[in-house]
Amino acid sequence: MKRIQLFEFEDQVWFPSWLRACLTNLIVVLQQMMGTPTVLAQLLGRMLRKHNVAEIVDLGSGSGGAMPQVLRILRSQQGTENTALTLTDRFPNAKRVQHFGESAADGIRYLGTSLDARDLASAPSGIKTMVNSFHHMPPNVAREILKSAQENHQPILIYEIGENNIPLLVWILFLPLSLTLLVIMSLCMTPFVRPLTWRQLVFTYIIPVIPICYAWDGQASLPRMYTFADMELLLKGLENPGYTWEKGYAKNVKGKKKGTYLMGTPQ
Repeated sequence: MKRIQLFEFEDQVWFPSWLRACLTNLIVVLQQMMGTPTVLAQLLGRMLRKHNVAEIVDLGSGSGGAMPQVLRILRSQQGTENTALTLTDRFPNAKRVQHFGESAADGIRYLGTSLDARDLASAPSGIKTMVNSFHHMPPNVAREILKSAQENHQPILIYEIGENNIPLLVWILFLPLSLTLLVIMSLCMTPFVRPLTWRQLVFTYIIPVIPICYAWDGQASLPRMYTFADMELLLKGLENPGYTWEKGYAKNVKGKKKGTYLMGTPQ
């Protein structure tokens, strides 16, 4: 397996939740710049219509990520205008639970109780999604998630904005340059964060904790992503005529690659 388990700040139990939310805010801005919500809406629109459902259950939502914007796109399109979104997490973000609870009329709610992605039998009904979070799972946990989706006949879409296609030695050699570029990117993207809080500003421009953590996590996530060959290893032994797996590159309307996906579909 090419994928390796590196350290990321946001995976650590001791990492402050507000700081984790600040990192997520930058990732959301990056996804908007890359057109990720539109790409995800295309993939999910196909699944929603195929299964004739109108509910998406996002796993490992954290502070929300790109899925609220994906929902807005889906609700603006014919055939998916009644789609609803349930955000979930093993450790729900209390502030976001309260926030999205207040805006339930927009079709979004955040489940206040813990939901483990390895136990999809207890999850609300709907198409399951994991957006930029699957690489955080070590192989044994990742396989349990895939197995749970198949055994419970749950449609699932796993999406990663990046790809693990760089040789490890090259990644190491260019790491100082890559980290520097990501720090500069974080400084440029911060003004576009919404909502823009004093913590996001102070710990970006005065005490640059956010840029440093963002740069490292951004680079560390690349070797942690599962390649297509890695996915084959995870899926080995899960072959089932009543459930099919599809993997490939997510593409925008112009055919340009915008990340990778693994889609599980019950027959």
